[in-house]
Amino acid sequence: MFLKKKRKQRKKPKKRKQRNKLDFIFIGLGNPGSDYAETRHNAGFLVLDGLANKFSIKLKKPFLKSYLCGRGEIDGKKFLLVKPLTYMNNSGLIMNDIERRYVTPSSALIVVCDNMDLRYGLCRIKKSGSPSGHNGIASIQQFYGRTDFYCIYVGVSRPPEGADVVSHVLGRPDGADFDRFMEGVEKGVSAAASLMNGDLQRVMNEYNRRNNSGQNKQVSQG
Repeated sequence: MFLKKKRKQRKKPKKRKQRNKLDFIFIGLGNPGSDYAETRHNAGFLVLDGLANKFSIKLKKPFLKSYLCGRGEIDGKKFLLVKPLTYMNNSGLIMNDIERRYVTPSSALIVVCDNMDLRYGLCRIKKSGSPSGHNGIASIQQFYGRTDFYCIYVGVSRPPEGADVVSHVLGRPDGADFDRFMEGVEKGVSAAASLMNGDLQRVMNEYNRRNNSGQNKQVSQG
């Protein structure tokens, strides 16, 4: 009597790890370190800090990664907050990893940064386009390979005529200017939260009309 040999069962192929499904990814632009804290160019970082505080999210640095991030959820919508640690001009260096780990076809990417063509205290949401001299936006576009994302711009006003632009954006506003600057940051937090409450285009139009009506709101960056 011959014993039948048991057929070896084929091993099932390992399932590829699915990317984290997120509805919104907010990337706040700025420069790391205490020397740059509360400077005009760090408006994006300040907005992200405000969002982290609003939704009780702790931003952490993943192992061997060059950014801080934290996840949250509101009304069933999942979102990610990201602060690049690569300095403003190289903000896009994180995009390959962010895209590989988090971006899905349904994800909405929203970048938060400063804008000199908006006065202190103002904030505006706009679809990205030409970076118009903003090196952080240019870097994101270069490494992401796309321009179809949204931007939340926080007003930092232009420096006086003849003053150095770099010194202006890397400086901290004084006195009443700082208070108005922080008003714009708070509006940026509100704008980001608003974008998670409906159709992006509709929310953008409604927010801009409601918050910037009758004020200087021209945006050339983006």
